[in-house]
Amino acid sequence: MTSMTDGYFDNLIKRLTALKTDISAQMEAAAIAVTAAARSDNRVYIFGTGHSHVMAEEMHYRAGGLAITVPILAAPIMLHEGAIAGTAYERTEGIVAPIMDRYNIRPGDVLFVISNSGVNAAPLEAARIGREIGCTVICITSVAYSTASAAGRQRLADLADIVLDNGSPPGDAVMAVAGSELKVGPVSTAIGVTILNAIFVDVAARLAADGDAPIYLSANMPGAKEINRKLVERFRPRNPHL
Repeated sequence: MTSMTDGYFDNLIKRLTALKTDISAQMEAAAIAVTAAARSDNRVYIFGTGHSHVMAEEMHYRAGGLAITVPILAAPIMLHEGAIAGTAYERTEGIVAPIMDRYNIRPGDVLFVISNSGVNAAPLEAARIGREIGCTVICITSVAYSTASAAGRQRLADLADIVLDNGSPPGDAVMAVAGSELKVGPVSTAIGVTILNAIFVDVAARLAADGDAPIYLSANMPGAKEINRKLVERFRPRNPHL
């Protein structure tokens, strides 16, 4: 490795190691909430805009993932149809309600809302809607970044039942570059995906103890077609992305 790649690995590993203890209680609370929802045949919705939407896709129809998860996806607030427009949309009030109407979210469901900066209009609107419906709202956000950016505004962390602070710095990037005043190497996506998968492996263990852990198998593994077909038939009625 070069000193830069080595430095990025070291920085990220240090942050992940710290989170194992810093948010241990919050991750366990999230796992308990998700498990309770699954045992009641409720669903776990995951919402994010911009790069945060990647975490919703990470948990969707994923080898080793749970079929109880439902991504909330809408092209205008993602990146592939126009990143500049997407950035404008995620700062616009009122665009989330018609998106979430598609999903038949119910009381007792869990709603993860992911936003690193934690102050944009769309993720805050999603959290408010989740609370109004009667969901347990769990956020993954940078408390340091959102506090620095809020300037008196409400933060996503103020709206969630469970706050998972990803510990990323304001601006997200962690590596200084010689000859530039700007940093590179964002960490929030890698940390966010790790937090989510850590929670869901805990949930899977709890559900497996009940004898009913709906786990997808990688499509090229023996038996995957039959296992995944049964899960899709069971969970498709409340997941429009299956």
